[in-house]
Amino acid sequence: MPTMPSRVELHPLTLADQEEFCTLVRASSALHRPWMQLPTTAEDFQAWMHRFDDGTNLGFLIRVRETGEAAGTVNINSIIRGRYQGASVGYAAFAPSAGHGYMTEGLAAILQYAFTDLRLHRLEASIQPGNKASLALVQRLGFRYEGVSPAYLYIDGDWRDHERWAATAPHPWTPDPSLPEV
Repeated sequence: MPTMPSRVELHPLTLADQEEFCTLVRASSALHRPWMQLPTTAEDFQAWMHRFDDGTNLGFLIRVRETGEAAGTVNINSIIRGRYQGASVGYAAFAPSAGHGYMTEGLAAILQYAFTDLRLHRLEASIQPGNKASLALVQRLGFRYEGVSPAYLYIDGDWRDHERWAATAPHPWTPDPSLPEV
């Protein structure tokens, strides 16, 4: 079966995206709460962007090809090399574009990028059990359920339980040179 061209593109998140990002996060507060908290002010955005300075975290906007509109954001977090060759992934749709499948295509593009360009072997998604839309998204993309981590992340004023889901690189996979041979 031929692959359909994606309707989205990944764009590295930069300081120049601040106004658009914060405006979309504010417009999406009902969609994001209580699942996650993203920066809504210029100061918070600039502080948040420092997490990408050392290369162990990567941030992207998912943009609709046809319009350039930002449909969501996705991060590859805590990249670990050596024997692990993995990272976690976090993502959020922006309300004006939610429900059109852009996040499915954007997260699929991140999987491709992580497994091919970054040569990671594993991506993990941690999702609160009540976040049905996010659970459906990772299931559509073939992530497998691995268990529950009680009181895993501090979000919206409390320690929240999270389900752990993971995807691994398809075979054959070309490892990163940092993977030990033995």
